[in-house]
Amino acid sequence: MKDKHLIALDLDGTLLKDDKTISEKTKAVLNQVQNDGHVVMISTGRPYRASEMYYKELNLQSPIVNFNGAFVHHPLDAGWGVYHQPLPLEAVKDIIEISNQYSIQNIIAEVMDHIYLHYHDEKLIDFFKLGNLSITYGDLRNFLKNDPTSLLIHSDEKNVEKINSYLSETKAEVIEHRSWGAPYPVIEIVKHGINKAIGVKKVADYYGIPQSRVIAFGDEDNDLEMLEFAGHGVAMGNAIDMAKHVAKDVTLSNEEDGIAVYLEELLLKS
Repeated sequence: MKDKHLIALDLDGTLLKDDKTISEKTKAVLNQVQNDGHVVMISTGRPYRASEMYYKELNLQSPIVNFNGAFVHHPLDAGWGVYHQPLPLEAVKDIIEISNQYSIQNIIAEVMDHIYLHYHDEKLIDFFKLGNLSITYGDLRNFLKNDPTSLLIHSDEKNVEKINSYLSETKAEVIEHRSWGAPYPVIEIVKHGINKAIGVKKVADYYGIPQSRVIAFGDEDNDLEMLEFAGHGVAMGNAIDMAKHVAKDVTLSNEEDGIAVYLEELLLKS
């Protein structure tokens, strides 16, 4: 076979089609490259409970990056260890205090598979109800006792911009923050220095795969560091302009089997 490569896959807008399924062609190609000895992994902003079904569907045997790099573990090997970098609780409570000045609609803290919602919201609850989890409702300043893996601020478009500015000016040394796309205007916050590239590098080092043989696929701003890190950083055809700018290559969209087409050309054609 060709030299072993590590293939890191973002989920939403990348591996997953718009209906949140994986195409049969992409599944077949990913199965083939795994059979050829390459390592396929998921690297996502989702928690593990919301990515486990895709891990199993692809019959992966690798570690997985969740929460944009704040949590990395091997679902099939407890001995691999757990890399967990949560947010400092003190900084989180400061952010909750100031968020009230910006007409926030809700604040969601995730401590692994326990979710804390500042306000009860059935639509948000349905959005997060994937996998096995417990939910606590109420003022996070009172109920949140442990450092959360991530914090989500749900606001409107106008205030998202203002909150992002505030976070950049006051919390840049302790947090990383990014805005989500549809369906919700959300700011996602993780610990400073945490991103998908950190997790992917840990996995690459574990397998002894050099950076030059890391292939990463992504489409959003939480993929930028991963696309820059990978020797083959590949933006999807539907990716944001910044992702295409930092990527080394651009493939077809998530609706056009972009991952499969790229991997066939790079790894499967002699």
